[in-house]
Amino acid sequence: MPTQTEIELQAAAFRRLQQHLMQDRTDVQNINMMNLTGFCRNCLSRWYQEAANARGIDMGKEEARELFYGMTMDEWKSKYQTDASPEKQEAFKKSFAENVGKD
Repeated sequence: MPTQTEIELQAAAFRRLQQHLMQDRTDVQNINMMNLTGFCRNCLSRWYQEAANARGIDMGKEEARELFYGMTMDEWKSKYQTDASPEKQEAFKKSFAENVGKD
């Protein structure tokens, strides 16, 4: 497969994943994703930011989140985020340390 075609297919798959998380499954909480998979919407927006920065594009965390979420984090939280149980919060601490907080 030509490299450009592979890049285009990867980009299309990413856009579909983004649509799935941002439109189709807004009921799925980030904490649940992190606890089960080791990544969440915020991780995806951070990876987007890191890719931009690696290419010399100045992009901060909030800008990347707004681009990925299609709205500000405050808007997302008010529309879709629910309270997490103490058990989920404790599991999140472990998952975050293992997947994000490592060097």
